[in-house]
Parts: sequence; structure tokens; C-alpha cells
Amino acid sequence: MSSPVTGFSACSRISSYLAFGSLSLQEAAQATAKQRLVVKARGGRGDPWRGSLSSFEGRLHWHCHFMQKLESEPSLEFRALHPAYHNIRAESGTSHLLPAWQSGETGLPFVDACMRCLIKTGWMNFRMRAMLVAVASYHLWLDWRVTGEYLARLFTDYEPGIHWSQMQMQSGTTGINTVRIYNPVKQGLDQDPEGIFIRRWVPELGPVPLNFLHQPWLWEGAGSLVGKKYPFPIIDHLEAAKSARQKIWAVRGQPGYRDAANAIQTKHGSRRNRVKMTAGRQKAKPKALTQQLTFDL
Repeated sequence: MSSPVTGFSACSRISSYLAFGSLSLQEAAQATAKQRLVVKARGGRGDPWRGSLSSFEGRLHWHCHFMQKLESEPSLEFRALHPAYHNIRAESGTSHLLPAWQSGETGLPFVDACMRCLIKTGWMNFRMRAMLVAVASYHLWLDWRVTGEYLARLFTDYEPGIHWSQMQMQSGTTGINTVRIYNPVKQGLDQDPEGIFIRRWVPELGPVPLNFLHQPWLWEGAGSLVGKKYPFPIIDHLEAAKSARQKIWAVRGQPGYRDAANAIQTKHGSRRNRVKMTAGRQKAKPKALTQQLTFDL
């Protein structure tokens, strides 16, 4: 789920089949349950497949959960789930940055590698999808509806309910989810430390030494390449993240924000931490709104 280096072989890759209906959720769930019995019969609590199958089964549940969001709130494709965020990025003056993001020419190697890979293959693992959206929404401050339409045309596994729910989650417009502003350089260092993914999809950076590959503009030989064969970063990602942080906090401080967020949580939030299942049926207790924001991931 995290690294694009191993994502293509480690993920199930059945999402397109689910999206087109050639494979049903029921079939996938039944096959998973059957395989869990096989693993259990082998014995050994240390078998890594136990955790992997449990995680996979959880993702199947989330698949339905997100599709239900769109069923119960069709407008989330067009309007921010939390009204305080609606049109927050409209007329932001950054629309000129959109083409660079769309073509993988932002000057941020790991971001560009992910976008170019997606354009070529039609698929990308979860963490990198989230990063692409976060960079567009926070660092470039682009409208999630515009970037969402572009990505929808690229994903071979485009599923409206999942796609638009995730676009809003990763853009911070739901009002109930932790806001994650991914640090695009740190993500590259964490998920592609050897530069394998970047060198494959951004070949023009071939001459750059590994210790400068994620920030080629700092390389002493940058003058021969950066700004010529490969662009300078179109934004200062640290300053851009700081600015986005301030804008998000400003919205969260508005009167009535918390009440609206609690109503959204009651309707759309996960029940896992809100309803304690017993032999009887208990009434749901609204989960307290968290103000935690996670930055520089």
C-alpha cells in the first residue's frame, strides 16, 4: 500500500475488475474467507498471511463503505462535504500550475514519477494516490474537483463512490478526517530510498547522484540539467505546506464549524469507534471531533 516500488506486485490488482463488475465483492470476500481457513489450518500465529488477509478483508469493507457515502450524499462529487470548505480553492490564482502536475513536470521527482507512472499504466498504489492528491490540493492549492476529474480519466479502476470520497478526504474538505499534508521529498526518501522508481519514470535525472536524486536542484551539477532537461520545482514545497496549514486552520476556527462536522460524522463516519457491539444493540454514541492534523508525512 505504501511503496510504488513493490506496490505493483504486492497489491491484489483486482480493483479494475471490481470497478467494471467482472468480479463481485461477494466473490472476493468468499475467496478471502476460504483462504483464511487454509492459513489457519497451516497453524502458526506468526504466518504473515494472517495479517495480510485480515487487512485485505478490511479493505473490501471500506470499498462498500465509501460507495455508500456517494449513495447517501450524491452531491459530494461536486460540493465539499463540510460547507465551510466549499470553494475554498476557487479562484486561488494557482490554476497555471495544473498542467505541470498533470504531466509530471512539477520539478519534484517523486511526485512526477508517480504521475508519469499513472499516465502510462492507469494504476497507482494507495499511498501514492493520496500523495498526488495532497500535493495538488495543498502545495499547489488546486480545486479537488478539477484534479479529481483528471485522475478519474486516468484510473482504470475508477469507482465514483471511492474516488470522490477519497478526493475530499485527501483534500481536507470533509471536516471529519485527519488532514495529511504529505512532504513530497520525505515520501520519496521513505518509499523509494534507492531511487529505483524515480530513475525508471524520470529518466532525465539519470546523471544525478542518489544522494541528490530527490532534490536535484541542490546538486552541484544541477546547472547542466535542472531548468534545461528537467524543471526547477514549481513551488517551494515547505513554504507551500506552511501556507496550506494556515488556511486549513483558519477554516476550522469559524463559528459553527464543529457542529457541522459532528453532523457529518454522525452520517458518514466510521462506526468502528462509535458503536460497541454486544449481545444486544446499543445506541450509537457520536464520536468526538478530532482537531488533530498530521503534517509533513
